Amino acid sequence: MRNTERWDIFCRVVDNFGDAGVCWRLARILAAEHGFDVRVCIDDVATLARLQPQATEGLEVVCWGREGDIPADGVTVIVEAFGCGVPDAYLEDAARQGTRPLWIVLEYLSAEAWVPEHHGLPSPHPRLPIERWFFFPGFTPRTGGLLRERDLLARRDAFGAEAGAACWRELGFAPPAPSATTVLVFAYPFAPLSELLAAWADGPDRVVAAIPDSALAAEALRFFGATGPPQDRTLTRGALEVRFVPFVPQARFDELLWSCDVLFVRGEDSIVRAQWAARPFVWHIYAQEEQAHRRKLEAFVDAYCAGLEPAAAAAVRDLMLAWNHLDGGRVSVGSAWAAYARLLPVLERHGREWSERLVQAGELAAKLALFSADKLK
Repeated sequence: MRNTERWDIFCRVVDNFGDAGVCWRLARILAAEHGFDVRVCIDDVATLARLQPQATEGLEVVCWGREGDIPADGVTVIVEAFGCGVPDAYLEDAARQGTRPLWIVLEYLSAEAWVPEHHGLPSPHPRLPIERWFFFPGFTPRTGGLLRERDLLARRDAFGAEAGAACWRELGFAPPAPSATTVLVFAYPFAPLSELLAAWADGPDRVVAAIPDSALAAEALRFFGATGPPQDRTLTRGALEVRFVPFVPQARFDELLWSCDVLFVRGEDSIVRAQWAARPFVWHIYAQEEQAHRRKLEAFVDAYCAGLEPAAAAAVRDLMLAWNHLDGGRVSVGSAWAAYARLLPVLERHGREWSERLVQAGELAAKLALFSADKLK
């Protein structure tokens, strides 16, 4: 049954796909699982289109262009994603409604200690009589939790070896040999990719690295001295095989994750999906001014490694910091990977346990719907 509420989610694409990816996933869950009518008001429809968003009942995409383009008539909840701002003309229109809407500022994901204290705090607008509240995603029950479709974990657990092999064939490749470690490498262009590829090529174990169509693929081609992917989109050196995989729609991204043993991921939507995939993963975090991302990454590593045996925790920390150029050159990416790879069985178990622990934090769209219902009483 459709809900009578209408939600408008405002999204401004700064760069890459994280902002659009999170907003679209939130919108889909609100529309498909909670029955709300949802509009995604986005300033870069082309970026969203690359994610090949699925048609969903009750969900509409609106191009956010000039001021005054988007009427606020009938809106119940306004979601401002990642401090992107909301057009003044829209807000003034909303403030004139008989029933004023609720305004949610959806913040970035962080494990920092201050987040639970700020989650759910009011933020009165200096001029307009619209209630505005901060809502923080997070890893504990005292935060807004993480986005997760109701059937995600069941689909993940049902995704076996045959499904993984089918996924590889659909991408245009033979299934990797069971003896190979299959790694997804999705990172920003400044990652020390060549160093990691060299370590894999010279290493003792076979590695199949899947690199999606992105700026990072150009760096991988330079490592091989190639100007473009060969016809079979595969290049090899030593123990390393690199597969240049096509950009997959958001709805198929989880299957790519589940088809790999280790996940190097970037940005906010991908890091959350990697955690739900229950695989060992390495986060390439978005770089911020004054190294704010260091505090964010270290807080996350502290949370993720809580309860993990010391050697495995050290391996996770070393590889995450080295991959993000935040270790001061103390450990090379190659040696950090070698230590990490030796502990993969431990990290696989931990990935499953961490995923189960995250369920206790709650699902973001459901918590947001409850939060909004409470404030709208």
